Amino acid sequence: MELQKINGHSRDDGFDALDGLAENEEFLPHNTTTIKKKELHFTDFEGKTSFGMSIFNLSNAIMGSGILGLAFAMSNTGIVLFIILLVSIAILSAYSIHLLLRSAGIVGIRAYEQLGNHAFGNPGKVLAACIITVHNIGAMSSYLFIVKSELPLVIQAFLGKHANTGEWFMNGNYLIIIVSAIIIFPLALMKRLGYLGYTSGFSLSCMVFFLISVIYKKFNIPCPFPEYLYENTTSSHLHNSTMNSTDCEAKAFTVNSQTAYTVPILAFAFVCHPEVLPIYTELRNATKKRMQTVANISILAMFVMYLLTALFGYLTFYSGVESELLHTYVRVDPLDVLILCVRLAVLVAVILTVPVVLFPIRRAVLQILFYEKPFHWARHIGIAFALVFLVNVLVIFVPSMKDIFGLIGATSAPSLIFILPGIFYIRIVPEEQEPLKSRPKIQAACFTLLGFIFMVMSLSFIIIDWVTGQPIKGGH
Repeated sequence: MELQKINGHSRDDGFDALDGLAENEEFLPHNTTTIKKKELHFTDFEGKTSFGMSIFNLSNAIMGSGILGLAFAMSNTGIVLFIILLVSIAILSAYSIHLLLRSAGIVGIRAYEQLGNHAFGNPGKVLAACIITVHNIGAMSSYLFIVKSELPLVIQAFLGKHANTGEWFMNGNYLIIIVSAIIIFPLALMKRLGYLGYTSGFSLSCMVFFLISVIYKKFNIPCPFPEYLYENTTSSHLHNSTMNSTDCEAKAFTVNSQTAYTVPILAFAFVCHPEVLPIYTELRNATKKRMQTVANISILAMFVMYLLTALFGYLTFYSGVESELLHTYVRVDPLDVLILCVRLAVLVAVILTVPVVLFPIRRAVLQILFYEKPFHWARHIGIAFALVFLVNVLVIFVPSMKDIFGLIGATSAPSLIFILPGIFYIRIVPEEQEPLKSRPKIQAACFTLLGFIFMVMSLSFIIIDWVTGQPIKGGH
């Protein structure tokens, strides 16, 4: 896709709030026979994705498997401290997107890699593309790791078996190949990200079902909760929990050995920045204000989902909650039909997120290797196949890659959320508009510094984990 600078575009200053949503903006796409001339913003590509579908796609990009670890995070911070941290991170994420959109508006570019090129030349372009590629391949791998480990267990539970009996349909390696071939790869062939709005909407519906189930279970599971133990492969029984009544009290503030680990986990809860500019490119009637509103609504929706999931998960199990929430429900009753359906719904949501994450990688590859070349189906399909094949190989043959991608994620996530948007803003916005010592640029510099702090914290905790041999809990 050829990106060209359009002179005379309007500059939208300031941080757009949620109330900037225009009353007459359509939410879902519809057919219309009215033909009207539309102003093209930034590029010669006219976006066709509706406002609502853009929200679905960005919300799906934000929502990750880390939602399953938020109740555990709340148990290590307390309710009040968790809410303070989550609100702070949500605001910072929205501000980060504001910096990206502001930089894109200044130079008339809606590609992350080209912002890097404008700020630092070709090295900046390559660096941005590499960070996006590595980060999103890591995300795709983590999602398929979940499918590989969880889907056989769900099938096993639906069949009423107490152990994996070795059939091919309970082999995780076979299952991820089948899922990739039947679901992920066909969806990755869509020409535009906007076409995935429907699958993103369905993915979000699965997570809403997960949230409703978590709320429902709060009022159906006593605390201390009885645990379900297998005596052998054919019999099992309930026994009293190791918890006592004092463990069933909600705490407003908690500080323990795991508290510090929850800060970077929450800091990366709203990672969606590689997808922001591709979604912006395809947004119908795209303006900075309109895209910022898409981002604000998506972040607000995920904030509500995160908060309610963490709160009701924590208030169900209190100090007994595990780092993966669904595993805690399995301790109560591994054959609970509702929880089995929830586990399946979460797997569907995770699977449908993979194609959305793949699009920015393909865009980065195109920006580096095939910049200014017209769209070609062979290239489009070939890159998608190569990426899906690579991730399958990593997940099947290199189990230790999960730890390696954890290390890479601790570097790439703060770069995408904090460091690059802040540096791009400082470099791209002309000094005649905003001097280096102006408040917006000082804020951007502080924001960048915060990213380096989160990066050091995350890397330190991972190194401690490796040295001590004790896994750090709390999700991804």
